[in-house]
Amino acid sequence: MSNSFQGKINVDIRDSVPDWAPFEPPQAAEGAPNVVYMVLDDVGYSAMSCYGGVIDTPNIDRIAADGVRFTQWHTTALCSPTRSCLLTGRNHTRNAMACITEAAIGFPNANGTIPPENGMISEILEEQGWNTYSVGKWHLCPTDEMNLAATRRNWPTGRGFQRFYGFLGAETNQWYPDLVYDNHPVDQLKTPEEGYHFTDDITDKAIEFIKDAKAIAPDKPFFLYYAPGACHAPHHAPREWIERFRGRFDMGYDALRESVLARQKEFGIVPADTELPPINPIGTPETRQGPDGQPFPPLDYTKPWDSLSDREKRLFARMAEVYAGFLAHADHHIGRLLDHLEETGQRDNTLVILVSDNGASGEGGPNGSVNENKLFNGIPDDLDANLAMLDELGGPKTYNHYANGWAMAFNTPFKMWKRYEFNGGTADPCIISWPSVLGHGGETRHQYHHAVDLVPTVLDCLGVQVPETIKGHRQSRLDGVSMRYSFEDPSAQSARSTQFYSMLGSRGIWHDGWKAVTTHPTISGWSNFDDDVWQLYHTDVDRSEVHDLAAEHPDKLKELTDLWFTEATANGAFPLDDRSPLEILNTPRPQLSAARNRYVYYADVADVPEQQAVNIRNRSYAIGSLVDIPGKDAEGVLFAHGARFGGHALYVKDNRLHYVYNFVGMLEQKIDGTEELPSGENLLLSAAFDKEGEDPPGVATGVLSLYHGDHKVGEGRIKTQPGAFELAGEGLCVGRDSGAAVTDDYRGERPHRFTGGTIKRVVIDVSGEPYVDQAREAEAMLMRE
Repeated sequence: MSNSFQGKINVDIRDSVPDWAPFEPPQAAEGAPNVVYMVLDDVGYSAMSCYGGVIDTPNIDRIAADGVRFTQWHTTALCSPTRSCLLTGRNHTRNAMACITEAAIGFPNANGTIPPENGMISEILEEQGWNTYSVGKWHLCPTDEMNLAATRRNWPTGRGFQRFYGFLGAETNQWYPDLVYDNHPVDQLKTPEEGYHFTDDITDKAIEFIKDAKAIAPDKPFFLYYAPGACHAPHHAPREWIERFRGRFDMGYDALRESVLARQKEFGIVPADTELPPINPIGTPETRQGPDGQPFPPLDYTKPWDSLSDREKRLFARMAEVYAGFLAHADHHIGRLLDHLEETGQRDNTLVILVSDNGASGEGGPNGSVNENKLFNGIPDDLDANLAMLDELGGPKTYNHYANGWAMAFNTPFKMWKRYEFNGGTADPCIISWPSVLGHGGETRHQYHHAVDLVPTVLDCLGVQVPETIKGHRQSRLDGVSMRYSFEDPSAQSARSTQFYSMLGSRGIWHDGWKAVTTHPTISGWSNFDDDVWQLYHTDVDRSEVHDLAAEHPDKLKELTDLWFTEATANGAFPLDDRSPLEILNTPRPQLSAARNRYVYYADVADVPEQQAVNIRNRSYAIGSLVDIPGKDAEGVLFAHGARFGGHALYVKDNRLHYVYNFVGMLEQKIDGTEELPSGENLLLSAAFDKEGEDPPGVATGVLSLYHGDHKVGEGRIKTQPGAFELAGEGLCVGRDSGAAVTDDYRGERPHRFTGGTIKRVVIDVSGEPYVDQAREAEAMLMRE
């Protein structure tokens, strides 16, 4: 019983006096405001119209019209790290988020698990009487916890959010998302053909969550973390939204940068003498190599628009139209949320904060991509293959990303993009609106701030203190400072004097209007960090980092580089990691159980996330399904893992066994059974791949054979992916193919469930033993279970 009980206890309740105070739920102060974080993804500094962009965002403009826009607000240059800052008020390396959670490397600065002493604002506000909701992208959970066998301590519901609806990982298919509802995976309720889109879905849920609680406690405030997938790859949007921008980008990204900069100067977003950096500001494959002769990353070369052929211009312009449609569609749903708040009389007393988590993304490389998963497998995009999918861009048949020239354009006036510590990676929109208290109307603020400053700002506005402990954990210091002073005094000196940066080998430090930054290419594998070239910019007057003053002010450069090491040490920023995406993503990470030779899976259960599923990369494997088939009408998927953008499946069609390996969405390698299926009980239907070699390294080649029992019924040569099927989502499933289908060769409607028989279990063997021995051992094991 609580020591704070002030009642009176006797033997008889009639002689006792109750005291409810220690047992009542927490209550926010009367009139406490709602708080809405709107966290956009990979949007960049200048995509939206209120920052000078050409993409119409009238609802974001509504927020800016009754609030303030910050012109020097910064992020970490990558999503998980920034999101950790937004929710904790601590620097990303102190949050164990030196990179995204899928790229954790097992060090204190990069293990993907935010320590409990770095409490989240959701945990603070829940204990102060706010309802707390999260919808959309989470991406603050290590991969070994993104599954149903793991603890939920780092899911949203484990970090102070009472409700959650969205996805846990880095990205998801916007047509077929990897959905989690509170504490368990769920299937979407309708298909893209029926009008499904993820942004629409999460907005419905956000409004539903608000209504659910307001019907019971209308005066109780809420904190909503609203994080759509827009505009992270894949760029998926309804066609009618894409068509609104047809022809808008035909001028190309070079000309777009010029026109956007002119508008930014007119709006007062940047200084009047701001210049544009060159389109390839840190080098090209022809002009630069690493210290040991390593190549300049081809991913980070941008083709000048005037060098493009007519068909390249047509493709690239369409890619930008798709991106614009994606952002405009998200803006529409932001408008739906604002409309609900206005219609219910809540908007005036709602503190709305809208940001992007980093600069626009250059992951599309010089040619853009129709399947971003090629990047994670170290496979360059092919222009002809991209052109062949021109009319499908933005739809369910692509996993697309624009060419990187558009990243520079949507980051105007800055250089480079997401991943880099130049302003193109770190300078982002930040709009804050609280009509009933802050007032203001479309004003700008030029003080220098960072994502870590939002938690102190919100707590300052709410009059809430950071508790000494959260769930028994003594809380660490905040790195952020409140931005509220700037609302009331536009000319006030910035309350922040220093901010350090580190991401994937790129490094920077800002101090009192000066910035030092390395030209080290990210994910290049160059290493040799002691040999890095540091540049120096006076960003108070040279916001776009055009004039390198390192030679003119060597003492200032040394002061800042020394300060970077001091700050990096204080924030536990080491080790630095600039390896390739394939190397980083293939780094061994914790598993809930030790690797084994044989894995058993069942039908009618949740998908198994790829990071915790059997790993068949670059090795021999066999897939065996034990089934009962009473007749001749069996049909559907026995086993599937991945999607049309990379994956494999074993299935039944036309009373025959079939297997397909979809190699990074580029090549469907199908093997068809030559004999009809037998009928009966305890039938073993199998596919076995015998690796013969690698071409190129990491891409296994060999023969895939189909079997009924130990009787071979088909074979063919295939090759397998060197990396994951997807960065996140599209897990392993039995008896259906739950997301974007691995192949269009299935019969029937999604999810192509197996019918006409019963799947008892599926075994996947990676021992490398001969198939006949595997089959007999697997069959004996299956019969025992």
